Amino acid sequence: MSRLLHVGSGPYAPPAPARELTAVSADGARLHVEIHGPEGAPAVVLAHGWTCSTAFWAAQIRALATDHRVIAYDQRGHGRSPAHPACSTDALADDLEAVLGAALAPGEQAVIAGHSMGGMTVMAASARAGFRAHAAAVLLCSTGSSQLVAASTVLPMRPGRLRTWLTRRVLGSRAPLGPVTPLARRILKYATMGPGSAPHMVEACARIVHACPRAVRHTWSNVLDLLDLDHAVRELRVPTVVIAGTADRLTPPVHARALAAALPQCAGLVELPGIGHMTPVEAPELVTGKIRELVHAHIRVVTEESA
Repeated sequence: MSRLLHVGSGPYAPPAPARELTAVSADGARLHVEIHGPEGAPAVVLAHGWTCSTAFWAAQIRALATDHRVIAYDQRGHGRSPAHPACSTDALADDLEAVLGAALAPGEQAVIAGHSMGGMTVMAASARAGFRAHAAAVLLCSTGSSQLVAASTVLPMRPGRLRTWLTRRVLGSRAPLGPVTPLARRILKYATMGPGSAPHMVEACARIVHACPRAVRHTWSNVLDLLDLDHAVRELRVPTVVIAGTADRLTPPVHARALAAALPQCAGLVELPGIGHMTPVEAPELVTGKIRELVHAHIRVVTEESA
């Protein structure tokens, strides 16, 4: 859980926040929140995925914080947010509502971007009053709403019961990941990233993922195994862009296509050739650009002249 495990220089080194705060969720869970960029700038909220942390968004934070107020938080049990016994999609939704309430002014709207489990967080919160009060638009990266284990292609086998059974055990393993070694990097790259991912991208992802406590990794794997948020997709009634990598083995593009078809206001489906599951790291400029486009299209910036 230490930031010392993260890369220390380059585009994937976590930038220092302008300030930090703690959001308290409905069940008392405490969430570490970082705020980057100038006060009064258009707001962007970033929700990371399973086994990651705010460090996962380093490239987006670094680029956007020049002219946006970027709010990134650690999901419960990840990064600097303490573990909590309650782990469910309802808890994820509670947490996002708590972060929005703590970091945004009443009625202030933001573009909310979620990667993997972060996208599932956004879907889980879609019908919540707190979410609807603050969400101007959404970006869903490398995510799905159901059937995650059955659709995964991490194991190169024919689809069916055996692959699903084995995938469940691989993803839900209690085994420690250990230090970041050359073998560990190769395994992580195969499972989560595209074949052309640069070594510094793989290194950044490996350090982040290996920092996640194994008990937290296992507990949340069970939640993802049983995920069923198809109904929640239809409640996501704001303009939403969906991004997927064609080489994503954890959430293959079939998920993104299903989301795009079900969303009430799909604002685009982008499939990235050769990119894997870690889209914000593997294609940082594109993901950042999509966030900027959504801000420009859907957040009204109040100036002294227009006030």
